[in-house]
Amino acid sequence: MAGRVTSPCVGLCSTTVGDRVCRGCQRLDGEIRDWPALTGEERERRMVALDALRAAVAGRHLEVVDTEALETQLQRHGIRFRAEQPPLSRAVELLRVGRGRIRDLSRYGLAPRQPLDAAALHERISAELMAAAETRRHAAVPLS
Repeated sequence: MAGRVTSPCVGLCSTTVGDRVCRGCQRLDGEIRDWPALTGEERERRMVALDALRAAVAGRHLEVVDTEALETQLQRHGIRFRAEQPPLSRAVELLRVGRGRIRDLSRYGLAPRQPLDAAALHERISAELMAAAETRRHAAVPLS
């Protein structure tokens, strides 16, 4: 990952309303506050760790069966993603944005592991991501 490391922010920062863990990016409030002061290497490590967390959680609930279809749909709907972002991490963003509109997950290159629709998958994945982030917060373990 060369060059500028972007922020993991997805424009849904719940720390502004008092949450200690952001519901959008799963970073702790201190991580969000300190992000601008981090070195590029520190930011990169945190992005990789966050992607790994999202991929691990999402992988329990769905599989990416067609990465090209997923990327096409992300582009079609204007959902930001990074070239180095793992497909399952990308799928988390797709479900966050499109959970109420996606009817056929296979058109998006996704296959649920249980017979759930996009909204139910998003709800489960989000709950598990928040639980993992809260566990990190209580343990005071940084992403890197």
